[in-house]
Amino acid sequence: MSAISRRSLLVGTAATAGLSAVGMPGARAAGRRRVPVTREDRRVVIIGSGFGGGVTALRFAQAGVPSLVLERGIRWPTGPNAETFPHASSPDKRMFWLGSPVEIFGIKPPAFDAPYTGLLQRIAGNGMDMIVAAGVGGGSLVYQGMTLQPAQNVFNATMPEQLDYAKMNSVYYPRVAQMLQIQTAPDELINSPTYQPSRVFANEIKRVGYDLSKIPMPIDWNFALRELKGEMKPSYTNGDCALGVNNGGKHSVDVTYIAAAEATGRVTVATQHNVTDVAKAPDGRWQVYVDRIGTDGTVLEKKIITAKALVMAAGTAGTTKLLMRASAKGQIPDMPDGLGTNWGSNGDRIYVWSDFADDFGAPQGGPVVYGSKEWGTPATANTIIQASLPPSPNLRSTMLVGFGVSQGRGWFVYDSAKDDAVLQWPKDGDSVLYKRIQQRASKIVGLGSVLTDTTAVYPSTWHPLGGASMGVVCDLAGRVLGQRGLYVLDGSLMPGTTAACNPSMTIAAVAERATDELIAKDVGTVF
Repeated sequence: MSAISRRSLLVGTAATAGLSAVGMPGARAAGRRRVPVTREDRRVVIIGSGFGGGVTALRFAQAGVPSLVLERGIRWPTGPNAETFPHASSPDKRMFWLGSPVEIFGIKPPAFDAPYTGLLQRIAGNGMDMIVAAGVGGGSLVYQGMTLQPAQNVFNATMPEQLDYAKMNSVYYPRVAQMLQIQTAPDELINSPTYQPSRVFANEIKRVGYDLSKIPMPIDWNFALRELKGEMKPSYTNGDCALGVNNGGKHSVDVTYIAAAEATGRVTVATQHNVTDVAKAPDGRWQVYVDRIGTDGTVLEKKIITAKALVMAAGTAGTTKLLMRASAKGQIPDMPDGLGTNWGSNGDRIYVWSDFADDFGAPQGGPVVYGSKEWGTPATANTIIQASLPPSPNLRSTMLVGFGVSQGRGWFVYDSAKDDAVLQWPKDGDSVLYKRIQQRASKIVGLGSVLTDTTAVYPSTWHPLGGASMGVVCDLAGRVLGQRGLYVLDGSLMPGTTAACNPSMTIAAVAERATDELIAKDVGTVF
C-alpha cells in the first residue's frame, strides 16, 4: 500500500476506528468580562441526553413529572441532503469537543481555527482511553446503530440475577425496539454495488461455518434505497455515516425519546450546559453547578441549579468523574466504597481488514448489515461485525469490529492535583477475550488477508461501562446506595459488560425497567 493511500486510510477512517479524539475538554474563561451567576430550582435534573437520559426524561414526563435535561453539546438536526454532521474523510472542527485532534501513527490531522462543541472527545486513561460523544442524543448520534438483545444464557451469567431476563425479554427490550423502530437491511440494498464488502463478509462467514445474522438497526432503510435511486445525496450507500447520518432516517435518541419527551411539554432540554460539579445541599436536595457555554467553549453564564432528584446520565466517563470528584472533595459525603470500580471496555476490538483476493470496492455502503455471534459459552461470548470505510479511494480494505463479555476490570483514581478521576486499566485486561476475537477474525478473513488491530496500537473503547455499577454503587433501579434522590441511569450502571452485545439496547432497557420502579415508588415521596 502506498504511503499516500495508507495516510488516507488512517486519517480518513480515524473516527470510525476510534483513533481521532481531542485533548482539551474544558470550557474557556470569558476573558475579563464578568460572568453572571444565576440560580434556579427544579423538581428533577437529568445530566445527559443519551439512552439513559432520554428514557428517563420521557417516562418521567409521561408520569407527570417535569424535568430539566442538561446537555453539554449542541443539537444535530438531520434531513435529506443536510450537512449538519462532519465527514470522516474531510475532518473539520465539528468532529471534536473543544480541542484539537491527537497525532495518529505520526500523522496529525489538520488543526482548526477555533475549538468547537463538536461530536467526539477523548478521555485519557492509564492503559485505556475512552471515546465519548457530545450532543443531544449522546452516543446514539455517532454509534453504528447495532441494536442487539443478549441471549438469556449470557445475560444471566453477566448481569444481576434480580433483573429477571424473562421480564426484560417480554417487556423492556421490546419497548426499546419499538421506540427505535429497528429493522434489518433489505436484500435489495445488500445486493447493490456498494454493499460488496457486506457480501464478501457473509460469504467468508459461511465458508468457515460461523453463525451469520442480519443485525437489527434503528434505521429506516428506505432512505438508503432512495439514495440508490438518486433521490438523495448519499449518506448510507457510500459509508458516509460514521460521524452521524446527515440524510436522516436514523432513529437516534434525539428524534425518538427526546423528541417524544419534549412533545409532552414537561421536559426542557438545555444545550451547551456543561456540568462542572454536583453536590448535596444542607437541606438534602441536590445542587448542580453548570457553565452555559458558547460553541467555542467560552463561559457565558454560571448556574447553580437545585433539585429534589438528580439523575446522572452523563455517560460512564462523565457520571463517574462527577461523582468521584464530589465524593473526594466532600461535596457528597458517604458515597459507596465501590464508586469508580467495576469498569469494563465491553471487549472492544477494531480491525482494518485488507484483502488482495476479494475486492471490497469503493465507496462502501453502511453502516452495518451482518454480524457473527458466538454466544454459546458465556465466559468468552463475542460478536464480530463488518463496518464500512468512509468514502475513500479503493484501498482494498474494510473494517471488522469485535466485542464480547469483558472479564478485565479497570478502576478510577481521583487525582487531587488535576481535580479529576482517571481510569486505570491493567495491561493484560481482557486478554482471553481478545485472543478469541482475534482467532475468529483471522479465520474469517482467511489467508491472503491482513488484519490491522487498531486497538492494539491505540488501546481505546467506544463502549465504556461501569464505575457506578448495580449491586456495587446502585440498586437495580439506579438509586445510589445511601443517597436519597440521587440516581445513575446510564452505562455507569452496567457491570463492565453488556453480555456480548454493544451496550445501547441494554442501557435503554435497564433504564426503562428502572423508571417503571421509580415512578411507582419514588415519585410523590422522594421527589
